[in-house]
Amino acid sequence: MATHDPELRKELDATLQTRKELGSEYESELVEAFLDKLDKNVDRRVRRQLAEQQMQVARGVHPPRRGASEDGGAGNGFADRFGFATVSLVLAVPLSVIAAVNAGLIGLAVCWAGIVAVNAVHSPGFRSLIPTREPRRDGDRE
Repeated sequence: MATHDPELRKELDATLQTRKELGSEYESELVEAFLDKLDKNVDRRVRRQLAEQQMQVARGVHPPRRGASEDGGAGNGFADRFGFATVSLVLAVPLSVIAAVNAGLIGLAVCWAGIVAVNAVHSPGFRSLIPTREPRRDGDRE
């Protein structure tokens, strides 16, 4: 990730230290609490970014689309794919722990199958398999 949140890093360190002190009995609760904090952090950042974009649009300045590909599609840039893969792998660690503790090897396998499926669907190769619909023109029939 390009930017690191020192507050979130402190929270992660505190969670890991607490896990060492309390033992594995409280692991799932600690992971859930940290994921809640991470979720709130992401929500705060997304709200701030949306507010900034709304202000720019209100002023008549349109921000450039991030990750726009050569063919005009949004969200296909390398940075977007890399960011998605990074976030998915970071979240895979606590999800794997939760799955393995609660459901054993089968739960771990199901967890990773889901992670792989989400990343496969998000990949540009998968998107190229989905036919795109041309915009309707006047006079075209459905």
